[in-house]
Amino acid sequence: MRHWGVRKSDKPLSAKQGAEVIIHRAARIEDAVHEFRQKRAQARGKIPTVIPYTGYGSTSWVRVLARVLLTTPPRPGSREHRIARTQHESVRGWRSFTSVPFGNASVTVEAGGRSHAVAADRGGVVDAVIEVALEPGWQTVTIGIEGGQTVEAPIFVLDPSSRFGVVSDIDDTVMVTALPRPLLAAWNTFVLDEHARVPTPGMAVLLERLTTENPSSPVVYLSTGAWNVAPTLSRFLSRNLYPAGPLLLTDWGPTHDRWFRSGREHKRENLRRLAREFPDVRWLLIGDDGQHDEEIYADFAIDYPDSIAAVAIRQLSNSEAVLAGGRSKDEVHTERTGATWVYAPDGAGLSTQLTEAGIL
Repeated sequence: MRHWGVRKSDKPLSAKQGAEVIIHRAARIEDAVHEFRQKRAQARGKIPTVIPYTGYGSTSWVRVLARVLLTTPPRPGSREHRIARTQHESVRGWRSFTSVPFGNASVTVEAGGRSHAVAADRGGVVDAVIEVALEPGWQTVTIGIEGGQTVEAPIFVLDPSSRFGVVSDIDDTVMVTALPRPLLAAWNTFVLDEHARVPTPGMAVLLERLTTENPSSPVVYLSTGAWNVAPTLSRFLSRNLYPAGPLLLTDWGPTHDRWFRSGREHKRENLRRLAREFPDVRWLLIGDDGQHDEEIYADFAIDYPDSIAAVAIRQLSNSEAVLAGGRSKDEVHTERTGATWVYAPDGAGLSTQLTEAGIL
């Protein structure tokens, strides 16, 4: 019997080569599972459904985000059909993880009077950049798929004159999830709906103030959360009066080059991408001190000093000792990166310090 990490000739592989073989096979196994579930779902009459997400772009291109799932079509006029229009009000997080992704599906994006054919990835996620001429502000594109309904996706188009933007983490930054406690974090993710999630005090007011004083500026929510929870997160943000903006999430499971996706690398890649896409925009980065936001933001500030307006870190503890530690970190990071760093346990404190620093 042939084992992972061993060639047919039984010559041993290096550690790196062995890891590549194992990881490649892990991805193939996941693809096989997806294919089996997909065929079974289609045999049971499920149809492709596009779940649109908020995208962003410039006046000459847009990044379209969506996910294609296989779902059971409700009968017209049935109770399920009526509920389908408002099912986003009651769907709990765990249901989104049991949906069947339609991998490699072909979808059509209509934007600016032109039609574009794009493909979903192996997990059903559509992440495509298309060339299109659109006016600055909120715009809409339509996404359709053969055998399914056409849906609309909002797109925020940056004004060419925009010079300021906000990138904010979600978990423990705008929403209290207590991620250091794994069991509670899992409960929040898989069981509770958006009604049971707690907004971080003052953060909605802070972000709203930032967008009011910079009306043409984007707010991007960058998180290591999975695309499965995007509808729940969007409802949470809207219900708690956070400014609308694109969610940049990731997917779980093996890839073709590693066992699991790296949340930190996901954040690093998207920050670098934003800096390349909008070189004239300086970003206010908002995160917390409970994960790796400080390290990620510091590295970005060093690599892209012209793309940083300031860094605001929410402290997970509001005790005097943590506040003192925050001031110490402030000095260390400011000296290392040359950027302005502020620390506070809530949005009100961050707003005050950003005002004193001349950011607000």
